[in-house]
Amino acid sequence: MIRAYDKVYLHKAQSNLGRMLDFAVYDLNLDLMGFFELFIRSGISERFEEGDYTVIAGISGVELAYKVLEEAGIHHDRIKPKYTADRSEEFWTGWALAHYQWETAMGFDEIVRTVPLQDIMALYSPYHEMDIRQFVDRMNELYRAAQPETNLKRLRQQAELSQRQLAELSGVPIRTIQQYEQRQKNINKAQTEYLVMLSDVLCCQVKDLMEKID
Repeated sequence: MIRAYDKVYLHKAQSNLGRMLDFAVYDLNLDLMGFFELFIRSGISERFEEGDYTVIAGISGVELAYKVLEEAGIHHDRIKPKYTADRSEEFWTGWALAHYQWETAMGFDEIVRTVPLQDIMALYSPYHEMDIRQFVDRMNELYRAAQPETNLKRLRQQAELSQRQLAELSGVPIRTIQQYEQRQKNINKAQTEYLVMLSDVLCCQVKDLMEKID
């Protein structure tokens, strides 16, 4: 898995995203879901995903919240931030989500479209007391449950092709296609030749066939 930035910046990125959400909710009195939508629409989320140092570590979470509002064209008077004694559920949600995004290299938009932000926050208890790896495993389970079909099967069905037709047109053995679609074989480790042959027939890019969660 190729990640956008080195792990040395991960802790700061997690703290920044967590503090941003905590500040937006408890200091700016903004709706969590609405603010996170602004985070995505503003383009700041993409810079976060790409490892832009200026947003993952170059400014504080408070400054990041104001930057989201600024990029979204919303003016808000600057106020002195308050700091909660313990990490809030919102802080933990941002903190954990930043780790999951880094771990999977998925976009924030795709993550929360598949597993809604309120469902992620609902994992606070008991996962805030567990190792982050257990949270990642649980998120992977929720992601797979929400996306039961492989990308290959979804794209094949969109093209209105049977497995046999796809095999005949692409030259990839039908049994291999079946194994990829049933996750008996990991398409992420498929021969490059097979991926190119399938993508040519399905009129997609090779990356569109890859599974986000191994």
